Amino acid sequence: MTVRKALALLMGAVVCTGVLGTGCAPQQSGAARGEPRAAAGSASQPASPRPAPPRSSPRPLPGVGPAMRARVPDATRQALVVTGATGGSSRARAVLYEQDPAQGWRAVAGPWPAHNGLRGWTDAHEAGDLHTPIGVFRLSDAGGRLPDPGTRLPYDQDPEFAVSGTGHLGEPLEGSFDYVIAIDYNRVPGTTPLDKTRPLGEDKGGGVWIHVDHDGPTNACVSLSEEHMRALLRALDPDMEPVVVMGPESVLGR
Repeated sequence: MTVRKALALLMGAVVCTGVLGTGCAPQQSGAARGEPRAAAGSASQPASPRPAPPRSSPRPLPGVGPAMRARVPDATRQALVVTGATGGSSRARAVLYEQDPAQGWRAVAGPWPAHNGLRGWTDAHEAGDLHTPIGVFRLSDAGGRLPDPGTRLPYDQDPEFAVSGTGHLGEPLEGSFDYVIAIDYNRVPGTTPLDKTRPLGEDKGGGVWIHVDHDGPTNACVSLSEEHMRALLRALDPDMEPVVVMGPESVLGR
């Protein structure tokens, strides 16, 4: 072999070695290596989280807006809502509600027809103004001329609950106080409804009760039929800290 031919063979070997060292052989695709192949347009992305189901809120006291609801004590789970159609109406309707911790307020009795003050409602009650006070008031004591019908409230049976005479429409008042529930407006809770102590003063009135209806407007009280009075007395539970929420629809709904 001549020197020239030997040099040519040596140079070819060097060139081939250099090219192989830099990957001159074709690279295998992922498919050729047996790797999974992504489908066109299906780039892998994290799954979108499912929207959380809507949370149901406990039902608020029906017909009672945020301002009046704020006046209901936190511990109260029983409320008699007495609603007048207008501020000047002497007719109303009453519904007893109880609160379930999960579901909220639900009606348990009523609606019952009711009467209130001859001149309607007021948020500034004065003695003798013939208006029923608007607001949220506790119901803590009961009594009447007739024996206790089975209430869990303290009950004072007393002949002093007898009444006579006629109402604003000439209707007889006899029997109106056979059953009464004291509304804790300007009175001392824990006493008989007959107690005449007036913490706010005599000029702010008092003796505002729920009592037996005499088929006419009252001086300031709320009245229900005798049947509904017995039902209410049996239903009220002092452990549920009952209240009455009362007034015209336009005010209660605020």
